[in-house]
Amino acid sequence: MRNSPLPSSRSRVAAVASALACAALLSVAVHAVSAARAAGASAAPAADAADHPVVSVQTVRVQRAEIAQPVRAFGIVAASASNLTTINLPYVARIVQMRVQSGQRVTRGTPLFVVQADPAAVLAASQAKSALTLAQGELTRTQSLYDKGLATQSQLAAARKAADDAQQALAAQNQTGVKSGNKVVTAPLDGVVMQLSAAQGDQVQPGAAILQLAGGNAKDARANVMLGVEPSDAAAIHTGDSVTLRGLSTALANTPVNGRVVQVGAAINPQSQQVDVGANVPLGQSAFIPGTRVSASIATRSGTHWVVPRAAVLKDDEGAYVFQIAAQNKARRVAVSVQIENGDCYGVDGPIDAAQALVVSGNYELKDGMAVRTSAGAPQ
Repeated sequence: MRNSPLPSSRSRVAAVASALACAALLSVAVHAVSAARAAGASAAPAADAADHPVVSVQTVRVQRAEIAQPVRAFGIVAASASNLTTINLPYVARIVQMRVQSGQRVTRGTPLFVVQADPAAVLAASQAKSALTLAQGELTRTQSLYDKGLATQSQLAAARKAADDAQQALAAQNQTGVKSGNKVVTAPLDGVVMQLSAAQGDQVQPGAAILQLAGGNAKDARANVMLGVEPSDAAAIHTGDSVTLRGLSTALANTPVNGRVVQVGAAINPQSQQVDVGANVPLGQSAFIPGTRVSASIATRSGTHWVVPRAAVLKDDEGAYVFQIAAQNKARRVAVSVQIENGDCYGVDGPIDAAQALVVSGNYELKDGMAVRTSAGAPQ
């Protein structure tokens, strides 16, 4: 029987098909490896970007300037006893006419009141003048007798003493200013009439207060504003510190006036439980009339420091610090010490570079050396 050729042909077809299948699988594997490598290559930059993020920040320029620690105080205008002048007379007199009233502003030389000295005071002045005339005449007579050998040296010395005593007595009377008739008493300084202690027709005793004047001219260096501060703040206040005064009323709150501290109390006021601080503030013709209630800001510990916004300063276990933008837009951590707190600003000391911008927003996300970019429209 002749052999059939079909089995041999089938074997060759199967071998060819198997080879084609292997080639297809190899091609698929090669493409898979290439794709995996390409995916790994593209994933590497993304991983690097995740490890080194760029933080958006806002910055400002920084500079050194004078800054002070403010101390808050409250008080009243013209409440200091050292700023009050009491007007009185050294002799008994009657008020003939009162020319001013309480609260009136007067200038130096303004008539305050008219008085008439008591007749006894006028008589005493007249007697002092007569006594001096008599003593001088007796001294002349005794000197003449002494020259003639008719009076002793002791008698001459007694006559001289009597003349000297009479001279001093008359000088004392003249110093009181007492005289017969009416006398006009004028204001010795510019100020405001604070209190009237006598009225027209009253008879006043020597030294008794008739009225009080609160001085307020620009040349008067005495305290014309008395303030109260917390005892814990008093130690930082010194004579010469700057004072900014504002009224408590709405009308005066926006019209500040400046002055200086002229005295600091050394004890706590038992009534207010605060330390009294006296300030001299040139008020002139301003609306801060005597008796006005005021608030004040006293500038203490004034000095030159780096002035930075409060938001720029951060704190951790290592202390206070700020961030500046160094070369290549890298964040640079700078350790600082806070010396002054004034509203929204700090006065700090530290190795700050004035040429580098200071980060004021976004700094909570920063670490030393981190890359940054400045937000559009951010302050530089």
